Amino acid sequence: MTQSPTDTRQTVAEFVGATKRFGEVLAADRIDLRIRRGEFLSFLGPSGCGKTTALRMLAGFESPTEGEVLIDGREVGGMPAYRRPVNMVFQHYALFPHMTVAENVGYGLRQRRPRLPKHEIADRVIRALATVRLDDFAQRRIWELSGGQQQRVALARAIINEPKILLLDEPMAALDAKLRGEMQRELLDLQRSLGITFVLVTHDQEEALSMSDRICIMGHGRIIQVGTPQDLYDRPRSRYVADFVGKANIVEGQIAARHSGWAQAALGNGVHVLVQDEPDDTRTHVDIAIRPEALSLVRRSDPTPAATAALPAMVTHRTFLGDHTEYLLTAEGIGTLQVNAPRAAERVAGGHDVGAYVHVLWPEQTGLVLAADS
Repeated sequence: MTQSPTDTRQTVAEFVGATKRFGEVLAADRIDLRIRRGEFLSFLGPSGCGKTTALRMLAGFESPTEGEVLIDGREVGGMPAYRRPVNMVFQHYALFPHMTVAENVGYGLRQRRPRLPKHEIADRVIRALATVRLDDFAQRRIWELSGGQQQRVALARAIINEPKILLLDEPMAALDAKLRGEMQRELLDLQRSLGITFVLVTHDQEEALSMSDRICIMGHGRIIQVGTPQDLYDRPRSRYVADFVGKANIVEGQIAARHSGWAQAALGNGVHVLVQDEPDDTRTHVDIAIRPEALSLVRRSDPTPAATAALPAMVTHRTFLGDHTEYLLTAEGIGTLQVNAPRAAERVAGGHDVGAYVHVLWPEQTGLVLAADS
């Protein structure tokens, strides 16, 4: 749904030119972003990119040096964290080890003034624990729980206050890979059942791709690109985004001709490929991104399908990863390429050994001309 600049009904929070400086360090640089009510939004980027600073400005732990942060259309720059309709789950959960699970979950309610009746607090604690499937753990101590269970306690403590926005600061960083996958699914189920806006900070691209309605790619304190996971994967606007979201082969090309959103580009080995292009782009020397799964391999003696470019290459590494095999190759005049071959294709055509000379097949109208990184 398209939002108008004044559509507070669909916008739960907004950054308007929000800038944060710590002395000489510019941590967040003129952030402009509207967060939609009920969405799962992720801030994604490497360490030091500004994603945590943005989250802390929304939470109330930091105030913008310039610009504004709004929640429900109200500027909250001077509002303390405890008065904002948000709750935060930290990377290390910040649970009280001397309290039971129930006491941890009800802690925030017990701090409210005027005081809530004890029976109301108890009822809400029970409901919150049921929501995260910890009904039978109310009297356990924190140190008696697994990492995943501790995370669910932290979530229950956050949602019991019925926040409009739940902020998640890399909450799964300490979990092993299998448990992380389980918790990602549980978080999604929880978000859908509650209808609360979730805002996640992560440096894990797979985590952001699998969970988010939209992803905000951060770099050097700025927003580089915002979009759905599929948009960012299929149409990254720059080398920075293509490199950070999924895996991409990025090769140099010389534009030979353009027509209706497509461009014919000559690669370093002289082979021409037809790739997606922005209609108003006038550059001749460009970077082109193509995903490893879009390419395929054949032996040099095999015929090349129509409308497909064949790039001579040699296999340097072969890694079996279960559902696919990852090949690294040195392509003549181009450099290193990665090709992900599905297991079904490997079964039919057979694999390729390290040292084998092959053709990398680049289908016509595959690949994307990238905008220049600023």
